[in-house]
Amino acid sequence: MADGEPDYSSLPLTDRWVHKAVFAARRLTIVDLQVWKVRKGAYEEAAKQFEITPDEHDPAFRPFNQDPSLWKGAVADSNVAAQSDGIAAFCAFLKFGGKEGCVRSRGHVVTPIVEKGLVSTRPGTKASSLEALLLLIELDAAGPIIEDILPAISAKQPKVIAAALAALTTIFHNYGCKIADPKPVLKILPKAFGHADKNVRAEATNLAVEFYRWLRDAMKPMFWGDLKPTQQSDLEAQFEKIKTEPAPKQERLLRTQQAAMARAPPPGAEGEDEAEEDGGDEPAEVDAFDLAEPQDVLSKVPASFHDNLASSKWKDRKEALEALYAVLNVPRIKDGDFGEINRGLAKCMKDANVAVVTQAAQCIEVLAKGLRKSYGKYRSVVMAPIMERLKEKKQSVADALSAALDQVFLATNLSECLEDIFSFLVHKNPQVKEGTMKFLIRCLRTTRTPPSKPEVTSIVEAAKKLLAESSEGLRSGGAEVLGTVMKIIGERAMNPHLEGLDDIRKNKIKEYFEKAEVKAKDKPKPAPAPAARAPPGGPKKIVGGAKKGPGAAKKAVPAAAPPPASEPAPPTPQPASRVAPGSKLGMPKPSGLSGLKAPQRRIGAPGVASPRRAPAAAAPPPPIEDEEPPAPSPPPKPRIGLGRGGLAARSLAKPAAAPAAHSAPSPPPSSGLAAMERAELEELRAANERLMKQMDEMRHERSKFMSEVQELKNQNAGLIEDHTRDVLSIKAKETQLVRARSDAEAAEQTNERLRRELERLKRALSRAEGLGVSGGIGSPGVTSPTPDDMGIYRDGANYSGARANRMSFNSTLSEEKENGDVPHNYPRSKLSPELRYGSGSSGRGSPARNFRSAPIEEGAGHSTGSGASSTTGGPGANGVESWKRAAEVTSQLKARIEQMKAKQGFTRP
Repeated sequence: MADGEPDYSSLPLTDRWVHKAVFAARRLTIVDLQVWKVRKGAYEEAAKQFEITPDEHDPAFRPFNQDPSLWKGAVADSNVAAQSDGIAAFCAFLKFGGKEGCVRSRGHVVTPIVEKGLVSTRPGTKASSLEALLLLIELDAAGPIIEDILPAISAKQPKVIAAALAALTTIFHNYGCKIADPKPVLKILPKAFGHADKNVRAEATNLAVEFYRWLRDAMKPMFWGDLKPTQQSDLEAQFEKIKTEPAPKQERLLRTQQAAMARAPPPGAEGEDEAEEDGGDEPAEVDAFDLAEPQDVLSKVPASFHDNLASSKWKDRKEALEALYAVLNVPRIKDGDFGEINRGLAKCMKDANVAVVTQAAQCIEVLAKGLRKSYGKYRSVVMAPIMERLKEKKQSVADALSAALDQVFLATNLSECLEDIFSFLVHKNPQVKEGTMKFLIRCLRTTRTPPSKPEVTSIVEAAKKLLAESSEGLRSGGAEVLGTVMKIIGERAMNPHLEGLDDIRKNKIKEYFEKAEVKAKDKPKPAPAPAARAPPGGPKKIVGGAKKGPGAAKKAVPAAAPPPASEPAPPTPQPASRVAPGSKLGMPKPSGLSGLKAPQRRIGAPGVASPRRAPAAAAPPPPIEDEEPPAPSPPPKPRIGLGRGGLAARSLAKPAAAPAAHSAPSPPPSSGLAAMERAELEELRAANERLMKQMDEMRHERSKFMSEVQELKNQNAGLIEDHTRDVLSIKAKETQLVRARSDAEAAEQTNERLRRELERLKRALSRAEGLGVSGGIGSPGVTSPTPDDMGIYRDGANYSGARANRMSFNSTLSEEKENGDVPHNYPRSKLSPELRYGSGSSGRGSPARNFRSAPIEEGAGHSTGSGASSTTGGPGANGVESWKRAAEVTSQLKARIEQMKAKQGFTRP
């Protein structure tokens, strides 16, 4: 060491670890500026000690496990050279120290590493810091490490934020989204995208792209709406580049995963194949549902939803469903009581308006997608109405109904849906039948649980019926169902179900079998495996049996020793017949003492004797039985006691003894125990048969009840539909009645107005008539040669027919006015009808000639006009003037009548 520098090598490692300028106070002339070298040397020495330790329990780790805060100063050393060695020493500590050191120290080091190590200008320090974070995750879990990194996203320095985001990207790249939970990071990602520093935004983009590699579109609902449109378009451009890449795989394994792989079977074994298949399904398991937090949507449903859903206007119903869809369209829904909502949606499946049906199906789809398994309890409410509506031919409606059915199936399983599927596969409507068949095919493709053998049989029988349909689509669908089932259970298991089908149909089924893609495959447990383990397990079973009967088990093994004694046995059939039952000593339970069977067969002869004869032969040798006297009766308990006593008391020093002496007591326990087991087995079989019968009966009753319930539901649905139709019809009739009443009131008002107008016109015409009569009174004695003069002025000269003439005129006018046939020039035609035809005709041409002729004959006689020429011209001129005045008055009245009609709105003549 250089002159003037103190020697710190004698200090303990932990003292050098935290060494400062301790000598500066004692030697004021020397300020130790080189103390960082002491710490650097301590870090290097500690790393070397960790590398040579035999295991994680070595004393070298003890000081750092007892005081984990030592690492906080090491990873955040003020000197960059010492800091680099300190972080390297921490990596060695984690690598060789095990999980305990990781758990104890991670709370002290993550924040200093993020703030000091990841932002270092030295590439080695930065790489060691990142390796330390990855080792912390490898030894235990990723959750605590990510939780300590996230506060750095809110740091003031942009370089710290960018370094933290880069570290998170590396963590997810190495461990994936199954080991490291992405939800906390996705929540703070919009904050990083909104940062003013471009480096922070660039690292946020890299992290989002890494998330897209693992999660695809499932991550978008978490933060996509908080981004600007330009950022969304930039990210979409980045996503397009990696869409064609294969599914990512975990590049770095946890210590627990490494240990599991070490215990895994060698390559080529079945376990590896299963693991690969399971690993291939991992990326598909992460979706928006797993990432999202449950949301309470029940409180957001509008209060008027049910009222609007029951409205008679289809627009109100559609708007209510659209509002519900906006509330339910979230990644994950908090479970609650959605029974009333589902009943309303199921009722909408019978709506006459297809827009309402489509919107209701979309609501069921998002509700089932948001609840997942929690929606299974509503399956029976909505599935049957949806499948009944599959008769709709419009493609958009059929697609919405199919999507709703698929989501309902994902919330349940195949076994629960088969009953409804089978009932609608025989529907009378071909459209419903075809839609149900397609739904069954989708269920078989997406189910992860293979159907049981009874379910397979039912599915196959239903599909065979479809093969005989007249429609090509149904026949092809039946073949596709059979091919998909064959893909699940295998060709060998499917062959018995295909017997009786012709070659054309079998070929069609094979084609669909080769093209089918399923997620569930029937993997029966291999039967030969237990048989292969049986030979080495024989001796273990003997030892296991010794726990129950120590004497019998221990003596049973040496019993195989005297094979020579079995050679002279064939000449004497009696001992052979008695030894044979003894060979069944290991057969009371097939899985318990099966190992004793082979040795005792070598002892006894091949002959078989009745077990009931064994107690008689066992009675003569009393010395063999020390514990109990020989029992001639064959109850099970004495036989068991004899069996144990005979085997335990048999001496090993007498190999020349007859085999019957030591093997005769053994048949009673075996025969008695077998009889007991047989009796118990028979009882169990009988009980099993009874239970099976009860199950069949209950299943039959259940199916009967379900059919009754379905029938009642159909009746109820029909009644509801009839009621709805009647209500709508009544409302339509009421609307028509209201309109008819309003029309009748309007007609009455019009009639009253016309009546008033008619009275006014009558009065006007009466006044006009009065004015014309008063003009005629001015010349009572004048006779005119014309029929007009005679008719008019005789009417004013007190002729008896004058009143009758006026009455005839008024009545004719009134009748024509009532029938609507009054022309505008009617007064002129009635007052002077002959004015239009000239005045040279006789007075008999007047309409009133019948009642005017008699008075003329009485008064001044009748003449054809010659008598009128002898009269004076004065009164004649007076009459002409009166007639002119009457004509003027009449024209004035006509003008006034036209003006009044125009005011009242009568434009028709």
